Amino acid sequence: QVQLVESGGGLAHPGGSLRLSCDASGVIFSMYTMNWYRQAPGKQRVLVAALTSGGSAVYPDSVKGRFTISRDNAKNTVYLQMNVLKPEDTAVYYCNARAIRTSANYWGQGTQVTVSS
Repeated sequence: QVQLVESGGGLAHPGGSLRLSCDASGVIFSMYTMNWYRQAPGKQRVLVAALTSGGSAVYPDSVKGRFTISRDNAKNTVYLQMNVLKPEDTAVYYCNARAIRTSANYWGQGTQVTVSS
């Protein structure tokens, strides 16, 4: 059974950093693309980082060069390192696991990130 649990959110100042973690129990990384999404109040949920089963990372322009997605296979954990944070990064961040060969798609409960001075 797949369960995704995010942690590491909180309050950061503009220019600061946070690292989010996603404990991905039951996920076999070779069978899933792991993603981080965010949803700001009143806005749609959008992708901020994707990590393929082969280890390739993709980012939208809004976070490219500031955010880094990675995984620790031994700990079955996915991370999102966020640097040079901006107020517009404020959102609830969600971990997502999307199966490569089936329609399986799992979400975590989300973790709040607030960037404010």
